[in-house]
Amino acid sequence: MSGPEATVQPRRRNAAQTRQLLLDVARLRFIRDGYAATTVRDIADDAGVNVALINRYFTSKEGLFEACLGSAVADLSKGTDNLTLDDIATRMVRRITGPADDNKLQESLLMLLRTSGDERIDEMRRAVLEGVSRKLAAAGGAEQPDDPVLLRAQVILATAIGISVLRASFKLMPLASADEHELLGPVTDVINAMLPRPPA
Repeated sequence: MSGPEATVQPRRRNAAQTRQLLLDVARLRFIRDGYAATTVRDIADDAGVNVALINRYFTSKEGLFEACLGSAVADLSKGTDNLTLDDIATRMVRRITGPADDNKLQESLLMLLRTSGDERIDEMRRAVLEGVSRKLAAAGGAEQPDDPVLLRAQVILATAIGISVLRASFKLMPLASADEHELLGPVTDVINAMLPRPPA
């Protein structure tokens, strides 16, 4: 074949970009509609791709959700490695008030908090929250999985989640407008009350 048609090549799909697009679209769908109400057809239509690509890249809707959850874990776990008792308040407040991470952090929290109606999916959510709370507990001196410090760490985690949700979803003032400096004192007080230092 000659002429212009002979030189036209089919546009190659960028697999990495398509995979990321599916993750971004699915994440928003799972947050907005919940796991049970979201179909792979919804996600494919939103992304403008063939539904078969979801199976190719993620095996199933559950596999896609697990990948989205992995992204949420990365968002929530950012700054929690090598955490010390002195670091908790500063890192927590910085994540809550940081404008660059605000949207992703809020999306991750909403994805974790929305009930799915699927026990396996809800177990994944619990595992994520448990992992973050264990890191907090370790910073507070917990050494065993059943250490009473874990409960106190989970109260701190609940406080951080509550602050984030009230700021993002309800715009509750003055909480919503408080900056890092304004929040640091109250959050430090909560942490010191929950994870008191052992006597010297």
